[in-house]
Amino acid sequence: MNKRENLDLRVSILGSTGSIGTQALEVIDDLKGIKNIHVIGISGNKNIRLLEEQARKYHPKLVAVPNEDDAKQLKISLADTSVEVVSGSEGLSMVSADSDVDMVLSAIVGFAGLVPTMQAIKCGKDIALANKETLVTAGNLFMEAIAENNVRLLPVDSEHSAIFQSMLAGNHREVKKILLTASGGPFFGKTRTELVNVTKSDALKHPNWDMGAKITIDSATLMNKGLEVIEAKWLFGVDIDDIEVVVHRESIIHSMVEFCDNSIIGQMSLPSMKHPIQYAFTYPERLPSADMQVNFKELGKMTFYEPDRKTFRCLDLAEKAGKIGGTMPTIINAANEAAVNGFLNGKVKFLEIAEIAESAMSEFSSIQNPSLNDIIETDREVRETICQRF
Repeated sequence: MNKRENLDLRVSILGSTGSIGTQALEVIDDLKGIKNIHVIGISGNKNIRLLEEQARKYHPKLVAVPNEDDAKQLKISLADTSVEVVSGSEGLSMVSADSDVDMVLSAIVGFAGLVPTMQAIKCGKDIALANKETLVTAGNLFMEAIAENNVRLLPVDSEHSAIFQSMLAGNHREVKKILLTASGGPFFGKTRTELVNVTKSDALKHPNWDMGAKITIDSATLMNKGLEVIEAKWLFGVDIDDIEVVVHRESIIHSMVEFCDNSIIGQMSLPSMKHPIQYAFTYPERLPSADMQVNFKELGKMTFYEPDRKTFRCLDLAEKAGKIGGTMPTIINAANEAAVNGFLNGKVKFLEIAEIAESAMSEFSSIQNPSLNDIIETDREVRETICQRF
């Protein structure tokens, strides 16, 4: 393993055209002259034009695209460069496992991030994790692989980065509980009756965060917070019952840790993903940031509420899946991804997302102590079954 502490960082970014990926590249630009971060590989989905722009600006060794047709198009566009264009799952693995890479930022949305992230771990790469589904669906296998390969795991979700930073104030045995904050999404305070006919446009109007469509819908249903509870369980080695979700509308406190002496340590910054991305890239150092600062005089107040679990049922469903364990988190995640895609395509109503997730949990049995193949097959079976219904 070729790790070089305190020198230049060499990264691959899985999902470079998405919200996290584009902000990560902005962080790399912001840190120029402070820390040298070299982009070795990038991967994207269908935005071939943006991938070409990124390849020309950052001069990566490898660019991965989903299929061979996209690869042919991009190869023609980049024919005047030395960039190697690769495709499919094999291409993703090449970007994840290249010998020149020190760290992989896993920012692919959804279950698709699992296999390439596991491949990166097995090849000894440090992981900056923005793909919660890898821990939700394969938490035990994932954490075992992290330990076996002696790599660093640095959370990039704002909440989990905040918990990680807050944990530095004590040690694990002193932790009483984790306080996981949630914005409440665009429908905070709404009743189920008021949500019957909400549109995609309504659900995508997040009050604080600029995120991709899938995560924004998950935030509106509170499924995102439920998945984050499962993620926190694995990241920090705590029981789900020791994680308390608190709605914090302003999204300034990104999460907190309560210690045994009743002291509470939290991390605050404006709602921007650039902070956790930069911290993952520079850890254990803190370096100057180009991001905006909190102005408490302008902020005025911070508010906290209990989540409405009756209206937003996905939170309880995800926590239940996490407690059952095995492949049950994979089942609810696959059903949710299928349902959200259906909602975004006008085939599923907003409140039906929770109903679809709940029905999948009843229909499919959990496999305890699953293998990676069990997890992949469960995801495929649930996803195909749900998608055939709309």
